[in-house]
Amino acid sequence: MRTPLGTLPARQHLPVMAADPDHAAGAPVLDVVIPVFNEEDDLEPCVRRLHAHLSGTFPYPFRITVADNASTDLTPAVAKALAAELPEVESFRLEQKGRGRALRTVWTASDAPVLAYMDVDLSTDLNALLPLVAPLISGHSDLAIGSRLSRSSRVVRGAKREFISRAYNLILRGSLAARFSDAQCGFKAIRADVAQHLLPMVEDTGWFFDTEMLVLAERAGLRIHEVPVDWVDDPDSSVDLVRTATDDLRGVWRVGRALATGRLALDRLRRPFGDDPRDRDLSDVPPGLARQLVGFCVVGALSTLVYLGLYVLFRLGMGAQPANALALLLSALGNTAANRRLTFGVRGRDRAVRHQAQGLVVFGIGLALTSGSLAALHTASARPGHGTELAALIAANLAATVLRFLLFRAWVFPDRTPAAPGEPAPDLRSAR
Repeated sequence: MRTPLGTLPARQHLPVMAADPDHAAGAPVLDVVIPVFNEEDDLEPCVRRLHAHLSGTFPYPFRITVADNASTDLTPAVAKALAAELPEVESFRLEQKGRGRALRTVWTASDAPVLAYMDVDLSTDLNALLPLVAPLISGHSDLAIGSRLSRSSRVVRGAKREFISRAYNLILRGSLAARFSDAQCGFKAIRADVAQHLLPMVEDTGWFFDTEMLVLAERAGLRIHEVPVDWVDDPDSSVDLVRTATDDLRGVWRVGRALATGRLALDRLRRPFGDDPRDRDLSDVPPGLARQLVGFCVVGALSTLVYLGLYVLFRLGMGAQPANALALLLSALGNTAANRRLTFGVRGRDRAVRHQAQGLVVFGIGLALTSGSLAALHTASARPGHGTELAALIAANLAATVLRFLLFRAWVFPDRTPAAPGEPAPDLRSAR
């Protein structure tokens, strides 16, 4: 059974070495994983370079773990030789391929409080490693990623890879509402306590693994720290761009569908790692009211635009009253569905028909207000212009909108969960 992110421990706001009394002296604070497949030529110079950099710049104990993804060349032998020579280096062998599988396996088994990974080609300048993990060590961030798309990043790579990278991140922003800038950069880190609860929810075992991890983390309210990096493309990279892009698009579809259907109830979780000033009760506003107002206003604005567009369209072939009724009915159905899902966080099909029926009652009240305004307008003027009709309808809709929100919150989508004495009422609308 997957552990809900809401059970995660509170953030630590002290350095890991001081905040974790059970962390043994000399045990690694950072575990850098290098997933490899058939990298017998590049592995040794990569590990030695990384080891020298960490030995000279990193102020805490560290470990470098080579995660071999079922290599068929001499990569396992090279990894074992490095582990035998360098005390801070370990090798780990997996009999199945998959970068995501390797990261999940090693990260889950690691005893370090901060976990990272980087590609074996070391395309990213290692000077960005300490800025990447420092906010995780201090507890001020939950995940950290290197970004090649930041304005201050310096990137050397071909036009094809540049286009693919930017197009992919635009797809993530448009389809999954992702706000992080660079999903594919092989330079990321995560706190171990975060990974313990987040990784079981990540299904992908290949290249889409870290994108899925970031999307779920962002939806769960975790804090993602971005570091601009200097990055030089490896011209000898063995990554199959077409296959990787296809697998990534399939992953985007899978995660998007899971989020849309409510199978992953992450967007209702708020800062599960502890206290945040924005979570404190600073006024007498009821819990969730501010967020619901924002969601309702956004949905309402879009619904009003749809309603007005439908009214203008229907008005070309019918009278004002039937055009208003039909436009309001269609927009009301969409408005109820959108508010049910987005504003009040109701998931699944349970009581969906009842909610739509109640929404139609609310629609009837809105129809009475808007139809009454039209009737009053036509009583006052025999031939009012379309602009005057629209102005009257907008005013009536504003009044109906306020009443609609109150009815939605108190009657259609009420929070019926009783609170224990001294505790806030949990919101179970997002339960599957």
